[in-house]
Amino acid sequence: MKLGANSVLFGGYDLATAFRCIQWAGYDGIEVSAIGGMSEHLVIDRWRECAPTVKQLAADTGLKLLAMEQPSQDPAIMEAAMQAAVETGIPIINCGPGGKTGDAASLQQSIDSLGRLADRAAHYGVTLCVKAHVGAAIHNTPTTLQVLAAISSPAFGLDMDPSHIHRAGENPVDALRAVVHRVKHVHIRDCRGRQQNPGKPEEQANGRGEIDLLGYLRVLHEAKYTGPVDLEIIGAKDYPLERCCTIAAESRGHMQACLQACGAR
Repeated sequence: MKLGANSVLFGGYDLATAFRCIQWAGYDGIEVSAIGGMSEHLVIDRWRECAPTVKQLAADTGLKLLAMEQPSQDPAIMEAAMQAAVETGIPIINCGPGGKTGDAASLQQSIDSLGRLADRAAHYGVTLCVKAHVGAAIHNTPTTLQVLAAISSPAFGLDMDPSHIHRAGENPVDALRAVVHRVKHVHIRDCRGRQQNPGKPEEQANGRGEIDLLGYLRVLHEAKYTGPVDLEIIGAKDYPLERCCTIAAESRGHMQACLQACGAR
């Protein structure tokens, strides 16, 4: 497994700062945020301007470009994101599921949209991933399994996030076992409680919440998963840099200890 961090944790700072701090925390790689409003890191409507910076920072820091998070399923935005991924060498694009929970028509619309985007991903030679998300059409294991049954493209995979599964009222470790064969990316963070949001940034740090992340990583290891495990902490845009760095380092240390405990490192 490759340990990375999403640059959105440093959304209040420039991309160079995010790369530098993630490198100092000891991560193997980085997930570049293309989340409008949360960062100004990889801005899709001017990706040609951003791409050389992304490549240069990866070369300077030695961080592997593990993924991009671009939440929109808008075809034009995603087309540009895929072009940016090809230019920078980013292999995975993580997008949001869209729709709303409990609406069968909304779920089918999400499936149809993701299927079309998976075809475009195959065209570009990148992998499109989606995760279950609180409040969205795809929000738990049953709806995730429906999507996976409907989209068989090798350019499509699951981005598994234990915090959303936890807030859907499920056990993330058990849920992972049911889908691990289709997991191509992992967004990891902790969570306290089953509320709508994941909590304050420091409460999302691995080891601060209620999720059995050791058991979660053990399931990945036993399934011989070798892809990215990217920390995704949201809500820290206004935090001082020291707090962002502390969250990154604390979480990486917890992940490393978990991997050592289950024999993965």
